Amino acid sequence: MADDRTFVIVGASLAGAKAAEALRDEGFEGRVVLIGSEQHRPYERPPLTKGYLRGEDDSHKLYVHDEGYYDEHAIELQLGRTATGLDTGARRLTLDDGSTIDYDRLLLATGAEPRVLNLPGATLAGVHYLRSIDDSDALRAQLEQGGRGVVVIGSGWIGCEIAASARQLGNDVTMIAPDKVPLERVLGGEVGGVFRELHRDNGVQLLLGAGVEAIEGSGAAGRVRTSDGSTVDCDLVVVGVGVTPRTALAEAGGLQVDNGVLVDGHLATSSPEVFAVGDVANELHPFYGERIRVEHWANALNQPPVAAKGMLGKDAVFDTLPFFFSDQFDVGMEYAGFARDWDRVVFRGDVNGREFLAFWLKDARVVAGMNLNIWDINETIQALIRSRAQVDAARLADPGVPLESLASTGATSTS
Repeated sequence: MADDRTFVIVGASLAGAKAAEALRDEGFEGRVVLIGSEQHRPYERPPLTKGYLRGEDDSHKLYVHDEGYYDEHAIELQLGRTATGLDTGARRLTLDDGSTIDYDRLLLATGAEPRVLNLPGATLAGVHYLRSIDDSDALRAQLEQGGRGVVVIGSGWIGCEIAASARQLGNDVTMIAPDKVPLERVLGGEVGGVFRELHRDNGVQLLLGAGVEAIEGSGAAGRVRTSDGSTVDCDLVVVGVGVTPRTALAEAGGLQVDNGVLVDGHLATSSPEVFAVGDVANELHPFYGERIRVEHWANALNQPPVAAKGMLGKDAVFDTLPFFFSDQFDVGMEYAGFARDWDRVVFRGDVNGREFLAFWLKDARVVAGMNLNIWDINETIQALIRSRAQVDAARLADPGVPLESLASTGATSTS
């Protein structure tokens, strides 16, 4: 018997595309509609601040699937369309042209959008944000010939990666942020200090512990005025001060929302026919027992197969540990786990040579770990986190002690 159900996915992103793929892989033969507000077919975002921004990666490498994939798998890809209304009682979605789609199951993969500065001069020409291919193209056009004065506002992952890429293209880069070190909110002062020195060593000027009062210029950004009254001349400004989840559609449908769309371990929302994945999903994570919203590539990749199974009535739980990666200059790193707070940080390896492991400990248990310029170790770090073993800090720091032994047995004392 033919399956006459309609499953709709809002958000033609990596998460949305992988969800559509997973539905077909799970044997769903009904109608699949994938709706995206951009004109580009689904693509991956991490290269937009790295290789693609620098012109090293071709655009074809960004796309999740080949152009013919969606037709071949009977996935209705509706691009340049925005969902504006949601009636969960009627199970009906309204699009920007007033048309409607009735659904049997709905997946929200609406992602997040950059936080916008609210200060004088924020709307001047030459002020850039980076979220999409088009944003990256526009910024590359300004950076690729080098010699430009670039101010990056923000020292999080986006700010650091853009600063690194702009510098690698031969531009004069100044990073301004209120934090004492880059990435302080995620990594803390000790590990953030490693990235501070990395950027300094590569010629990025750092104005840390400083706020931005205004962007000034005659018709276009020409300088940035900081909280102490000093100014930095520039040709362009790039803003990377975080993102906010796109929850307007969920709110319109009466779904529970709090720093994202609230979902359970099956990625189901407060409406049983509606699921959410990716940047917009705030999950009650089974491993941690608390809500976590992760704004990284790994969630967009790994959550959709779980949600697809849930949409099909199959039992699946998303308990994957948070994971992300970054490349800046000659440093590559991977981070796993979740550390809202910690007691101490333990290093293993050569910190000054930027080839080490770092572990964030809470009550002598590893809650997060990072491998920097050391590879094929992250799965072992994740096993150590999952073990919840109390570890001896001295043994954890000792390269001669296999991490596997700490994960399997733990240590009864700490130092």
